Amino acid sequence: MIIDNIISQAVSCAVKSLYGVDSPAESIVPQATRKEFEGDLTIVTFNWTKAARKSPEQVGEEIGNWLVANEPAVNRFNVIKGFLNIVIEPTYWSTMLQSVLDTPDYGLTAPTADSPLVMVEYSSPNTNKPLHLGHVRNNLLGYSLSRILQACGNNVVKTNIVNDRGIHICKSMLAWQKWGNGATPKSTGLKGDHLIGDFYVLFDKHYKAELNALKEQGMSDEEAEKASTLMAEARAMLVKWEQNDPEVRGLWETMNEWVYEGFDETYKRMGVDFDKIYYESQTYLEGKEKVLEGLEKGIMYRKDDGSVWADLTADGLDHKLLLRADGTSVYMTQDIGTAKLRYQDFPISKMIYVVGNEQNYHFQVLSLLLDKLGFEWGKDLVHFSYGMVELPNGKMKSREGTVVDADDLMAAMVDDAARVSAELGKLDGLSEEEAANVAETVGLGALKYFLLKVDPRKNITFNPEESIDFNGNTGPFIQYTYARIRSVLRKAADAGFAIGDFAAVTPGEREIALIQRLADFPAVVAEAGRTYSPALIANFAYNLVKEYNQFYHDCSILREEDPSVRSLRLALSEATASTVRTALSLLGIGVVERM
Repeated sequence: MIIDNIISQAVSCAVKSLYGVDSPAESIVPQATRKEFEGDLTIVTFNWTKAARKSPEQVGEEIGNWLVANEPAVNRFNVIKGFLNIVIEPTYWSTMLQSVLDTPDYGLTAPTADSPLVMVEYSSPNTNKPLHLGHVRNNLLGYSLSRILQACGNNVVKTNIVNDRGIHICKSMLAWQKWGNGATPKSTGLKGDHLIGDFYVLFDKHYKAELNALKEQGMSDEEAEKASTLMAEARAMLVKWEQNDPEVRGLWETMNEWVYEGFDETYKRMGVDFDKIYYESQTYLEGKEKVLEGLEKGIMYRKDDGSVWADLTADGLDHKLLLRADGTSVYMTQDIGTAKLRYQDFPISKMIYVVGNEQNYHFQVLSLLLDKLGFEWGKDLVHFSYGMVELPNGKMKSREGTVVDADDLMAAMVDDAARVSAELGKLDGLSEEEAANVAETVGLGALKYFLLKVDPRKNITFNPEESIDFNGNTGPFIQYTYARIRSVLRKAADAGFAIGDFAAVTPGEREIALIQRLADFPAVVAEAGRTYSPALIANFAYNLVKEYNQFYHDCSILREEDPSVRSLRLALSEATASTVRTALSLLGIGVVERM
């Protein structure tokens, strides 16, 4: 809060003046005064008793008197033992509110050409299946984190690494060759990623049937897997891909294009995007080259079978495989190659990987290897590790019956939003187009808010019914409050009420509480960027609209007869709506003007 900084600076000056003590303002942290005492902010005075040679109570009295005499923002004070409780001058809050209204992009810090460049990687899909619920949380976290870091004054590059090569891709390709009958997205009416995902499932179905048949002949699980002709064909296709076989490469390019078109459609509806997309097929050779360079420098070693490893035991880890005996790469190799290309493409100050917590060890290893290979930011890379997300009781199962498809999930959320909004009368008087827009914005807002309001490190169970609730800590509750405020402002304009001068108005208790919430926003954005936590923004937005609803209930706005008081309350409404819209935008959530 801005007032915190003002008081910290003033107390720093007070103790220097009174006791000759240098106490940096940043070391003086005001706390909210406990509700049973009078005051807005509290300062602990024990730190200066030794220098003053006085009791904590005497120190509090002296600092309090100095503040009243020298700091216009301080109205009065009281001292309870070693705690100095400060009452802020009521008119200060009117000044604070005017500052919020007058500040473009309030709470945000615009980056400059000299700002650090932060790269954020998220999404990381495979081209053998559509995006699922896990990808939804990943994309929403990555996109929101990017917005927050930019709002903290960083230049940000949003990147995606697409896993477009490997045996899993060949499985889909082989299934299409064997059982596809020339199917295309156009001929089937399916999105390309769904079509290819169906063939991946089809391969697995035939593969399991083949294994069962072989085991019925008396083979063990291991023997059956080795004897599988289907898997052998998939591996042979991968070898041909590695050898740039034109037929295999041609099919691979065609099927991947189908998938990318499907991904783009999903990303667009989800409201996320990327500044740069990398592809594993273009980075894995770079990784192999970097590993072989490390081998020459003695950073890695080669085993008798020809495989290449890194010995990380001195760092408290183990030995890590980087190239298989046949020379093929592993995921770690690809990540090293991608890092190399990114470092060539951008002057990265910090690299953030948005990846689930099951990959914690992977990123410990990657950080060490990048550092050993000479990447300046390797040791300081950030693994934004988040927990898993599931649905209760397998609700909204995808067409495959095993994972929750992102497209199905978003469609169901929008349908539910339309139904609930209609039942509650939120769509009354809206055109068909406006109603559809409300359903889309509220449905996706409910999904995004529910996934982002929780500490990202925690596992969560996403409950669709709980998320689309116009009461409580939900996206729809915040969006509805925003629409309510916009309605108040429209009615004010229709009545000819403008926001005039309210500088002389002394705000009441409820109005001050709301201004205090607004004043917190810049600090919340800064803390969310420092701790990589979209949840802080989400819960700020909820607490702000909850405070506004209390203000709205207790304070008349349009019926207030005093023009200055009415102006103050309209200004509060305008500032709240603007701040809510900004906060939600940092989460990738939209708003509607009418509901």
